[in-house]
Amino acid sequence: MDIIIWVMIIACFIASFASVIFPIIPAPLVLWIGFLAYFFFLEGDPLSAFFWIGMIILTVILIVSDIIANSYFVKRYGGSKWGERMAAVGVIVGSFIIPPLGILIIPFILVIATELVQKRSSNEAFKAAIGSLFGFLSGTLAKIIIQIIMIVWFFLEI
Repeated sequence: MDIIIWVMIIACFIASFASVIFPIIPAPLVLWIGFLAYFFFLEGDPLSAFFWIGMIILTVILIVSDIIANSYFVKRYGGSKWGERMAAVGVIVGSFIIPPLGILIIPFILVIATELVQKRSSNEAFKAAIGSLFGFLSGTLAKIIIQIIMIVWFFLEI
């Protein structure tokens, strides 16, 4: 039975990284399923209170990092609020249309189109789209780093 639980835990950790390509997969939830599977179903060393508090803090940072990075870069490159929103929608839609490249291409196109509809110049629209691309890439990098920290911490804790 322990082997099945460990396979499930490892599968959860791998699935959390799949959320980089398929944003519809909730990485924090999948990580927590792995942590809780260990806690409730395996008779190993208990996870410390420090671990659980750390995971809560890192989970909040994981969720907020995507939103902040995308918003920051779209604003920094002159994008509008609608450009920010369309970048977020584009990531979700793009993950289904042409994965994994859709999560880069679709938001880029949607931000350009949105900014052009709002009577921005093509140069301004292109800059905002570049901002959405940088926002997505930096948010993704932060997400990967935080997930690695969480998983490594888990294995060090047990």
